[in-house]
Parts: sequence; C-alpha cells; structure tokens
Amino acid sequence: MEKSGTGTRQLKVAREIQKDLAEIIRRKGMAFFDGAMVTVSEVRISPDLSVAKTYVSIFPSAKADAVMGILNENIREIRGELGARVGKQLRIVPEIYFALDTTLDYAEHIEELLKM
Repeated sequence: MEKSGTGTRQLKVAREIQKDLAEIIRRKGMAFFDGAMVTVSEVRISPDLSVAKTYVSIFPSAKADAVMGILNENIREIRGELGARVGKQLRIVPEIYFALDTTLDYAEHIEELLKM
C-alpha cells in the first residue's frame, strides 16, 4: 500500500460501497425521497476503512435539503443494509456521512453564465 494518496484497497472498497449504496437507495425508490432522483456520485473512504463520505446528487436540486434530511434520518437503516452486503468482505462496516454533490448545479450555473 502506498504511503501517500489513496491505496488500491481503499479504492476497491470505495467503489464497492458506492455500488452497494446506489443499489440500496435505488431500491427505496423515488417515492421514499419525495419524488426526487438520488444518485451516489462518489464515495471517499478513510485509510482505515472506518468512514465513508458519500456524495449524492439530487434531481431536482430544489428538493436537495429535504432529501438530505431523509438520508440522514435513515442513516442507521442504510448502514445496516450496507453491513448485510459487505459484512463478509469488511471487518467493520464504515460510518456513512452523506454530502451533497453540487457539480451538476455548478455546471448548470456556468452554462447559464455563458448564455449571457
């Protein structure tokens, strides 16, 4: 494993967690998230694999605050489902923290500025 940067195992675990969280969220359905579409855009995992910062993009972005609230209220349940999926590969199921991925909003803003 490399001393600096992100190690191979870290990247593999992050990708697996991203895939599993995306599936868990997809299975809950849009109705669960007040009609919003939620996409897991990235997962960054700590070197000791104990914390997974999960970036989600939400469409429409007007519902972002409400959806972030729903995600954070259900974090224990989501982590439990994640544990059922990755429990055999990982000794500990990482703590999950959700963060809003604003890159789509930023791109939209730049596009609007360019139209002027």
